[in-house]
Amino acid sequence: MRSPIARMLRRVTAFTLIELLVVIAIIAILIGLLLPAVQKVREAAARMKCQNNLKQFGLACHTYHDNNARFPPGGYINWGDDRGSWLVYTLPYMEQDALYKKASAAAGGALENISNSAAGAANGVFAAQKPPSSFRCPSDDYGANALACNYLGSMGPQCAIGPNGCDPNQTYCNQSSWGWTTSPDHGNSQNAVDIRGLFNRIGASISMASVPDGLSNTIMIGESLPGSHDHLQGNNWWGYNAGASHVTTIVPINQLMPEQVGKGGACSQANNWNTSWGFKSRHTGGANFVFADGSVHFLTASVSVQTYNQLGCRNDGGVPSNY
Repeated sequence: MRSPIARMLRRVTAFTLIELLVVIAIIAILIGLLLPAVQKVREAAARMKCQNNLKQFGLACHTYHDNNARFPPGGYINWGDDRGSWLVYTLPYMEQDALYKKASAAAGGALENISNSAAGAANGVFAAQKPPSSFRCPSDDYGANALACNYLGSMGPQCAIGPNGCDPNQTYCNQSSWGWTTSPDHGNSQNAVDIRGLFNRIGASISMASVPDGLSNTIMIGESLPGSHDHLQGNNWWGYNAGASHVTTIVPINQLMPEQVGKGGACSQANNWNTSWGFKSRHTGGANFVFADGSVHFLTASVSVQTYNQLGCRNDGGVPSNY
């Protein structure tokens, strides 16, 4: 006859079905609590990386200005004469000097001075590789291999009529009581007087002296999303007409997000520039910007229309607040 100790040693301990279900439920609750926290930490890291990217662009533009007495040209210089967007001219100051020199060598000279026929060789160098990682916001999942950039030079409250007959924001580009009047659509002028912000796509020369409102009060560069901006979808980040200077503050922050494209008639089309050419991001509630003094700010989508556009305009004479 076995002793009680022997019988105890042979006893098999097991969960009942109810106990097992309770354990599974607890684990599911813990996972449900943990995932949002992990996502918040991941987004916080992505937002910080995005801000750092913008900080680098701000420093690059300042260094370019130190060497050339102007901000990088939004583009060189006329229709069909594609010697690159401002992004190309910041490459030497973004730890991408090797790429710039490779493109220059292929074209047979400094990109500022080459002919349009030689530009094709330089463009071929850019097309052969992905843009630098600092050109993409980690929160944007648009085309991991796309030759796109999330960071655009601001035209300020520049007029931008849409070709689809839907122009709800056009009124904001003619606001004399706010400090500016109507301007050439889409920034199509080589005359800096016609440009409300710091960039346009055909090379208007704008310097720090052209910002009487103060560098700390003027947006220089912000982020946008290729998924709802037609000019950013051409796999051509280096081109003067590929979106690098195609953004206006008359379009409210986060208007027409990628998931809204095509779902609201003419206004919701990615090629309706009066609604698609705006700053936007995947960060909750707003977007990141670097101002002309090099400082980085997060502007919420709820910022007032007047304040936002005064921050975009370099010479409206006002001092915007509460942003």
